[in-house]
Amino acid sequence: MTAKVTLSFSDETIEEARRFAKREGLSLSAWMDQAAREKALREVFTAHAAAVGRAGLDLESAALADAQEVALVDDALFGGRPRAA
Repeated sequence: MTAKVTLSFSDETIEEARRFAKREGLSLSAWMDQAAREKALREVFTAHAAAVGRAGLDLESAALADAQEVALVDDALFGGRPRAA
């Protein structure tokens, strides 16, 4: 579903948007839709990352520890040989 809306932009902003849309082979409307969607997702992910940080979770360290554990198990099971896919 598509909604038609009226928006106002500065001359500089709209010219840059037109230039980027043309460069990417998109209509101005499609480019603006994509840009707005990406901005909304960045806001959601930023808020999530902040919540994770406030909760004191260190997901990066946990992921690195998991990867190290997998490597240790692989080494123990396969002795450095690549495992079958």
